[in-house]
Amino acid sequence: MCKQITVNHGRRALLGAAGIFALQGMLPAVTAWGQAASNAKSKIAVIGAGHIGGTVGALWVKAGHPVFFASRHPEELKDLAARLGPLAQAGTVEQAIAFGDVVFLAVPYLALPQIGKDYAQALAGKVVLDAGNAMAKRDGALADEVEREGIGVTSQKYLPGTRLVRAFNTLNYKVLESEAGRPAPRLAVPIAGDDAQAVQTAAALVQDAGFDPVVVGKLADARRFQWGGPGFGQQVSAAELKQKLSLAP
Repeated sequence: MCKQITVNHGRRALLGAAGIFALQGMLPAVTAWGQAASNAKSKIAVIGAGHIGGTVGALWVKAGHPVFFASRHPEELKDLAARLGPLAQAGTVEQAIAFGDVVFLAVPYLALPQIGKDYAQALAGKVVLDAGNAMAKRDGALADEVEREGIGVTSQKYLPGTRLVRAFNTLNYKVLESEAGRPAPRLAVPIAGDDAQAVQTAAALVQDAGFDPVVVGKLADARRFQWGGPGFGQQVSAAELKQKLSLAP
C-alpha cells in the first residue's frame, strides 16, 4: 500500500479510524441512528439469493426495505420475490446493483474476484456488505490468500473502490431465520470496515434484520471473525461476543 503523502490525507485516515472505533463504545447511539435510518429505508441489492442472501434479504423486506434479489439465474428468484410481496423484486446482477444504495454479497467466495472485475464501475462508491467465507476445499489458492492476509483485506482487494463492510458471515442461515428479532439479549452479528459511515449503515441494517451489531474494528480486524476465527459461529449476545473478542464493553 502506498504511504500517505499529505498531512490532510493522513488526518482524514486517522479521523476515519477514530470514527470506526468510536462506534464500538457507542452502541446506544448506533441504535438510535439505526432507528432513524429505518425511517428512510435503504434500497438493498442482494447478490446471491441462496440460503444467506435469501434469509437476510427476507428479514430486510420484513423491516420495510425495498430489496432487489439477483443471481446468475434470475428466473429462479421470481417465486421468492412474489412470496415476499411488493417490496421485493428479482432480476439480473446489473439491475440489482443499479437499484441498490447498499449491496449485500452472499456468494461463494471464489466468485468474489470475478464480481469485482465485471461490476467494478457499477459498484464503485457503494456500501457493500460481504458475507462470504473462504474455505480451502472449495476456494483453493484464494482461501490460502485469506489465511495469509485476512478476509477483510482480501475482499477489499477484489472489490476496489467499494465502501466494504464484513457482515453476516458467522451464523448459519437457519439460526439467522429462527433467532431474528428475539427478545433481548438479541444475537450478536460482528461487523468490520474501514469507512465509518459504511459501518454505521451496516450496523443499522444488522439491527433492522433483528440482531445486535458488534463493531470489531477495521477490515484488517475481520480476520477475528472469519471462518475458523474466535468470533466465528458464536451464537451469543453482544456483551458475550465483546468479552470473547476482548473488546470494550
